[in-house]
Amino acid sequence: MSATLPLPGAKPATGSTPPAEASTPPDAGTPASGDFSHYRVVPARYTARWIGTALAAVLLLALGQSVLGNPRWGWGVFAEWFLAEPVLVGLGRTLLLTALGALFGFALGGLLAAARVSRSHLLASLAWGYTWVFRSIPLIVLLLILNNLGYLYENVWLGVPYTDITFFSYPTTQLISPFAAAVLGLTLNQAAFSSEIIRGGILSVDRGQLEAAAALGLPRRRQALRIVLPQAMRSILPTAFNDIIGLAKGTSNVYILALPELFYTIQVIYRRNLEVVPLLMVATVWYLVILSVLSLVQAQLERRYARGALREAVPSLWQRWLRRASRPQAQPQVTTPLACPCTPAATAGWLASPQRGGEITVRGVHKHYGALQVLQDVNLHLPASSVTVIIGPSGSGKSTLLRSLNHLERVDEGFIAIDGELIGYRQQGHTLYELKEKDILRRRVDVGMVFQSFNLFPHLSVLENLTEAPRAVLGLPETQAHTLALELLQRVGLADKAHAYPRQLSGGQQQRVAIARALALSPKVLLFDEPTSALDPELVKEVLDVIQELARSGTTLVVVTHEIGFAREVADTVVFMEQGRVLEAGPPAQVLSAPQHPRTRAFLAQVL
Repeated sequence: MSATLPLPGAKPATGSTPPAEASTPPDAGTPASGDFSHYRVVPARYTARWIGTALAAVLLLALGQSVLGNPRWGWGVFAEWFLAEPVLVGLGRTLLLTALGALFGFALGGLLAAARVSRSHLLASLAWGYTWVFRSIPLIVLLLILNNLGYLYENVWLGVPYTDITFFSYPTTQLISPFAAAVLGLTLNQAAFSSEIIRGGILSVDRGQLEAAAALGLPRRRQALRIVLPQAMRSILPTAFNDIIGLAKGTSNVYILALPELFYTIQVIYRRNLEVVPLLMVATVWYLVILSVLSLVQAQLERRYARGALREAVPSLWQRWLRRASRPQAQPQVTTPLACPCTPAATAGWLASPQRGGEITVRGVHKHYGALQVLQDVNLHLPASSVTVIIGPSGSGKSTLLRSLNHLERVDEGFIAIDGELIGYRQQGHTLYELKEKDILRRRVDVGMVFQSFNLFPHLSVLENLTEAPRAVLGLPETQAHTLALELLQRVGLADKAHAYPRQLSGGQQQRVAIARALALSPKVLLFDEPTSALDPELVKEVLDVIQELARSGTTLVVVTHEIGFAREVADTVVFMEQGRVLEAGPPAQVLSAPQHPRTRAFLAQVL
């Protein structure tokens, strides 16, 4: 029996009589008006789903009866051979070949993928050539070639070419046994396919993640292992495990080498006793077991690398079982944020006290993208501890100039210096030599950057986002890095979000975390690339308030923005750019209230 609850404020229909119960006062067990918290919720029932479930159950029962009830399947023979010693030995060899082929194949594939995405055209070409050749050769052909390698090369030799110096020499037929040929063939074949899987995962990582890691000064190796690869794994894992499962079944090709793996062993047995179908079912069930184990491992790895990609973490199999078994359902575990171990002396340290910013000098900077000139003879001098706001129409070169200040963009002519030290170059006489990447990363520590699209590392928690660079670049101990990170989060009003992931935060909160992350290296200069353009209007103020507080800290700020009111209130210098040129620069009262250049006046007339 069902009843319809009246909506709050609804009036009875004309001519209808209110129910008698409406005039009587509610008893003690009746919840207050509008409070339905004590009502039992009954999920909606869908007839079509029940019918589909019933049909599926009937089909499964029919299939089970057909397979288990038919004596021709030979389940007695199946039971006899399923755990027989020859079968288990063949199964062990199949598992060993799968493990070695996957391990060596993905290791070699990783190197090939790194070569494909490297800046070396020779390495990229060689990796492409390898992939092209070994993806073209059928596995069975490759195994036969390797097994007969002794016919082509009598000895495997290592030494100095064109000399008599020999380090190692061994007969090929003795070195490459059928098992070695099988492992080598599976490895070479697997590497060609896995390299493309890994390369696809690397290419799936947003370019902004690399730029954010580079802006923090993280070494290239740490960028790859800590930032790129964990995010790429979400794309790599499904295809990689699909390939490993194919490899497990593909080991049956080594029968051509008379190597008794699982399928070859089954063939030998059913040729002797002529029980073909039961023995094939033995192989089938064991392959199903291998597939099931690999699928479980895949699910757990995908769950691990999904951290930060979803607002709610994917439950493990054990957690799912507990949720189903328990009534009511278990509540998700909430991790208590770390308490800031900062002492009063610590909070009164470098972060709370003013610090001297860096002096920025830009001289004769030009930048081209092909035939397009984005920056033309840019000259600026920004004093230490000043706040500079760059304004101008879209495409005027504002963001390119900002990215040139920390050498994320390499200029074609001119130079940029922070406190007299060139960014990206080493001066020798009248010649500038571009620094190596590791030296550029080291100098970027003085120039923090907050990106338009945040570019937080989604697979790391808020706390880990803030501690990554101090630990890797500054070498801070973990405890000290945590203390610093919690202090910064407290400063931007997000101390309670230390263990959250970026996807669980609002846009304004993400941008405040990005500001705290940039501050973690205590930079002399802090760059903001349109920090509020990706935010809803309601979230703009909370970010501008943080930047306004930073303006009083002594750090040199350079902000690209369209917020003219913010520029008028906070900036020491306003720079107007168009078509890659600085048309006007000066105090806000001059540039915003009494601009000298007609193009500045026209632009402000449109935006004010």
